[in-house]
Amino acid sequence: MNWNKWIRQTHRWLSIAFTVAVIVNTVAVIQGKYNAKLGLLAVFPLALLLFTGLYLFMLPYAAKWRGGRSTG
Repeated sequence: MNWNKWIRQTHRWLSIAFTVAVIVNTVAVIQGKYNAKLGLLAVFPLALLLFTGLYLFMLPYAAKWRGGRSTG
């Protein structure tokens, strides 16, 4: 698996982890058991999503700069 596919697959799995973390946070707030450590549960995958998303966003532009090579 090449680098771009690996980043794309990681981004997909991180989005699933972030969704689960948001659901867990929502349930904790509804039950009144929310705390700061639980809130950070969603921040970690969100930060990684930011970096992988920025990388994927820049792929087409980088391909243009390198001379039109395909990224996919």
